[in-house]
Amino acid sequence: MDAFQAFLTNRHLLTALTALAIAQILKTLFNYWRTKSWEKALLFSTGGFPSSHSALAVSLTVSIGMYEGFDTTLFALSAVLALVVMHDAQGIRRAAGKHAEALNFLFSKLEDQGIKFDQKFKELLGHRPVEVMAGAILGLLIGFLSFVVFPPGS
Repeated sequence: MDAFQAFLTNRHLLTALTALAIAQILKTLFNYWRTKSWEKALLFSTGGFPSSHSALAVSLTVSIGMYEGFDTTLFALSAVLALVVMHDAQGIRRAAGKHAEALNFLFSKLEDQGIKFDQKFKELLGHRPVEVMAGAILGLLIGFLSFVVFPPGS
């Protein structure tokens, strides 16, 4: 099997990318349910419910654990990285989003004084803890379903 074919058939990667895609679709649907307006840009954006980064990282970790074993170095590495991703999503990136919100507010006041800015900062960067937890649960489910639907040897 050549490298490209191996890349395209990597169970762990496909599981993680599936979780990411489902989370992004759910994020768009939940936003529509909440606001009654379609924001297609949410399909490719950060922030929101559920956290697609958490879903991606946790599904990868669960997939590795189910197929390779929960006692492997690869699983431990993936689990630690998933924890870092989730901590970053609700900590650092959320704080950056709050800073962007404050700066945009200040800039709007300056614009009232005639000073123009060519763009605003993106405010929806991070996640609330519930959004991260929802992404983690989604990732857990997708990782487990991947193992059930495509068992070892299939």
